Amino acid sequence: MAVTTPDGSTVHTSLVQGWGRSFDMKWVVIGLCISVVAWLALIPLGFLIWQSFASTSTAQVPAVFTLENYATAFGTTDSLGLMFNSLKFAFGTAAFALVLGTFFAWVNERTNTPFKSLFFAMSIVPLIIPGILFTVSWIMLASPQIGIFNQIFRDWFGLATPLFNIYSLTGMIWVDGLHYAPIAFLLVTAAFRSMDPSLEESALMSGASVIQVAFKITLKLAWPAILAAFLILFVRGIESFEVPALLGLPVGLRVYTSAIYDAVHSYPSDIGLASAYAMALLLITSLGIYYQSRLSSQGSRFSTVTGKGFRPRVSDIGRWRYATAGIFILYCIFVVALPFLVLLWASLQKYYAAPSWAALHNLSFAAYGEVLAYPGFYGVVWNSAKLAIGGATVVMLLTSVICWITIKTKIPGRWVLDMLASLPLVFPGIVLGLSLMIFYLNFDIGIYGTLWIMLMAYVIKFLPYGMRYNSTSMIQIHKELEESAAMSGASWFTIFRRIVLPLLKPGLMAGWIYIIVVSVRELSSSILLYSPGNEVISIMIWEFWQNGQYIELSAFGVMMITALFGFLMVVQTLSKRFGVKDV
Repeated sequence: MAVTTPDGSTVHTSLVQGWGRSFDMKWVVIGLCISVVAWLALIPLGFLIWQSFASTSTAQVPAVFTLENYATAFGTTDSLGLMFNSLKFAFGTAAFALVLGTFFAWVNERTNTPFKSLFFAMSIVPLIIPGILFTVSWIMLASPQIGIFNQIFRDWFGLATPLFNIYSLTGMIWVDGLHYAPIAFLLVTAAFRSMDPSLEESALMSGASVIQVAFKITLKLAWPAILAAFLILFVRGIESFEVPALLGLPVGLRVYTSAIYDAVHSYPSDIGLASAYAMALLLITSLGIYYQSRLSSQGSRFSTVTGKGFRPRVSDIGRWRYATAGIFILYCIFVVALPFLVLLWASLQKYYAAPSWAALHNLSFAAYGEVLAYPGFYGVVWNSAKLAIGGATVVMLLTSVICWITIKTKIPGRWVLDMLASLPLVFPGIVLGLSLMIFYLNFDIGIYGTLWIMLMAYVIKFLPYGMRYNSTSMIQIHKELEESAAMSGASWFTIFRRIVLPLLKPGLMAGWIYIIVVSVRELSSSILLYSPGNEVISIMIWEFWQNGQYIELSAFGVMMITALFGFLMVVQTLSKRFGVKDV
């Protein structure tokens, strides 16, 4: 149909209507999301790779292509030792955490051990304690010089040589393994809960012992989950920064993360060498994530859950249940009680001293007053709050659109977007910080040295976690709801805002809360990106340790752990209104 306008021109309304129908706000949003994710995930990685092949530039000599960084990183005896230390530390941490976590998962799900519900609740607490505080607490417990354990054995048994030395590879594995064991526990517990127990019950009725059933049936059926947990723990170990930095560097025991930190903070900074080390970390973590995903895709060979309902039955282990309960309690003491209590004790001292009757006369709350009066304290807390809340909000909203694209549409190539959003999984925190530092030093848009670059690091790092929470809820939303709204004339933006987002509320809230908690304790990506005036809580704790302010550090740690625990308790109560069960 043709219409004549006042100026005499003719317009075909069918073309206008067709263009109006073809234009949809969703394409603008989709395009922006794809651009943002590609910018966040790919460009820093590209600059990191480029820098690893570039020589150090000066005002007189520009950077040129070179293989010297890789020759230094991998072509010497020291570099081989660095690789072996990294692999031994990651493998030992993963194995130790997995053995502990799997044992506790089996005891919790398959035996009649008392206090099981209490232990499951306590298993969440270590995830709240930042890695740097957990490591510092074990330094106070097992240091050869100031460790409480060594002083007790020296005073009680007259031992001249310290019995424990936390500054060793074994000490590093002990601390990191204890801290990561709850992750293995939660992962393997989920597998045990979804496993049909009929095979185990049949074996027990045939005369097999509880131990035989555990090793020959339960663990074999849970093997994919156990191996997946090991790979996840291995990746966490290889990218760990706090433990190698605090326990390894003082005695010259270096891994890749501490080597990257040393290279950046040397004078002059050797960014090329740090980038070469980072590429090795990326390769190792990529292989771990790849094999974990391969394993997940083949997990159907071990499936035992069908449409038939079942109720797991626990095994009576007789008197052994008291031993397993004792191990439960002992583990909670080592992972929760002792680290917190030693920080609490240190925070109440005028100067650090091991617990004794004489030290009781020195109890004081002065350290808490000093922390509250510390220059910039409230600014640090405010910076952390802004980054945590802002990062969590951006991540959950961005990944809600990405999940809608990858799950609810048939856009060609949508798997690429899913892959890009999951790519940060292979970025260890310190590697992410390094890549962003290199990129925004070369491409100056005014965010380097500000909170914006740290916010960008948090958004990139936690994108995969937002994908996990949102995709779980997105799958449950039936497409008929969107189709009915569209037939009623609602635009895509209205549908997404008034139908999709409200139905995503459980996943959105759970992911938002989780990212806030882990953002507050994040150190590895912040350590290379912060600047004076833009410190966050984890950096303030790091600086307390570097300055030898152990009493103030302990007081700040107690305040932080208490605040995070209180935050989670309040959230758990309020989240029931939103139907959130997995916070």
